[in-house]
Amino acid sequence: MADNLLSLDRRVVVVAGAAGGGIGTTVTRMVAEAGATVIAVSRSKQNLDDHIGPLIEQGLSIVPVAADVASDDGVAAAMEQAVRADGDLHGLVNVAGGAAPSTWMPSTRVNRDDWRDLFTHNLETTFFMSQAVAAELKARQRRGSIVSISSISGMNTAPFHIAYGTAKAAVAAMTRTMAVELALDEIRVNAVAPGVTATPASRTYVDEDAERDRRAIAMGRRGRPEEIAGAILFLLSDLSSYITGQTLLVDGGLDLKWTHLDADNTSLFLKDDSFRDAIRRM
Repeated sequence: MADNLLSLDRRVVVVAGAAGGGIGTTVTRMVAEAGATVIAVSRSKQNLDDHIGPLIEQGLSIVPVAADVASDDGVAAAMEQAVRADGDLHGLVNVAGGAAPSTWMPSTRVNRDDWRDLFTHNLETTFFMSQAVAAELKARQRRGSIVSISSISGMNTAPFHIAYGTAKAAVAAMTRTMAVELALDEIRVNAVAPGVTATPASRTYVDEDAERDRRAIAMGRRGRPEEIAGAILFLLSDLSSYITGQTLLVDGGLDLKWTHLDADNTSLFLKDDSFRDAIRRM
């Protein structure tokens, strides 16, 4: 596969947030299938057993690491495995983050704990994992690629979800600045901003409604984890060797229409009317 620019043979890639059964797990599988050794990091050992274990049983080169990368100890545990792995450290995918349904509320109701928690898990974790991998790549004088998950909520408005949207917008800003600082070291830094994607996490507040999807999304459907992971694999690979500092929208054209808001400015993708009513009344 030496002439295959998508090949990641003999390279080591850390995936932070690898075991949720959605985008992170799919990225782990596809990157391993491209030839890399993947350091699959998750806070939950049970999730690693459930979602990463079967991939290891298939013979893919994956090292599971139970660690919380929101802490310095967790970052150190992930990096310890990355430097010990067979192969050359090459990259990082920051998937860890997200937001529970309980975080939806008007901006006038967000308190400091809500704000800090979402920033910790969606920005701080991404930055300090990126910092650790970039420092190791520089120390080894190796080129590499860092890819983080932003969100369409960080590229446009995020009514009733301001802390999450702002944190994801900050991921895009962080990506641009790190890209400039690391460019001469041949370390590329990019991000992917998914639209509405069919994952276990999104199903907690997005229901099945094919007609709504056709109205709201230019391509008429929600994304699949494989479609987000494909963009990430591209940005990790040598096919994207002249791309840095970019946030790539992978949203099926949702941003082109951006008609997903109801008359009261709540998202049509929220699971049911009672949920929308609840956040309006806060």
